[in-house]
Amino acid sequence: MPSIITHAAVPLALWCAADRGRIPPRLLGAGVIAAMLPDADVIAFALHIPYADAFGHRGASHSLLFAGVLAMVATLLHSFGRGRPWSAPHSSGSRRPWSAPLCQPRLAPTIQAARLAPTVQTAVFVFVCAASHPLLDALTSGGLGVALAWPWSEHRFFAPWRPIRVSPFAPQFFSARGVATLLSELRWVWLPLAGAVVAWKLIQPAPAAPRDPS
Repeated sequence: MPSIITHAAVPLALWCAADRGRIPPRLLGAGVIAAMLPDADVIAFALHIPYADAFGHRGASHSLLFAGVLAMVATLLHSFGRGRPWSAPHSSGSRRPWSAPLCQPRLAPTIQAARLAPTVQTAVFVFVCAASHPLLDALTSGGLGVALAWPWSEHRFFAPWRPIRVSPFAPQFFSARGVATLLSELRWVWLPLAGAVVAWKLIQPAPAAPRDPS
């Protein structure tokens, strides 16, 4: 596996590439957690669960299904956090500006689309961040592959090309092997992502100049 720090590179790169304010801090935090969380399965070693077991390291928590579950949980938390702005009671003397029979049908699709867009963004962002973890792990030079297709298959997948040095576990991380791993991740993860962000920013059209009201 890449080090736990490097798994945060993908959500950070997406945040840098997006328009300012497009990915709010809370969503970025959720993406970073989702990108790191699959490695919580290292507790399997303490529980004496074999590495190659479905619930061992790089097993079920490294599946696309797990990424989907994380995206669903993040979406539910996002929905509850937003509250229910349209269900709040209002006095009989006040009237919503969109409550007229002729206006409501026209505004309803716009309102629904505006409410749906952040929910879809949350789900897609968290899923991509979570799925990036096993995909990066599949690019490493050691260990077992990742159980991307669990529970339908327990086959462990590796990428055909594996340039990233596998990270040692915590006791050996601050060693020569750990330093070599960090340099490998800098070369094959951080620098390519930084280059992709810069290239993306350069090809984006310049914002339109505001019109002179005079």
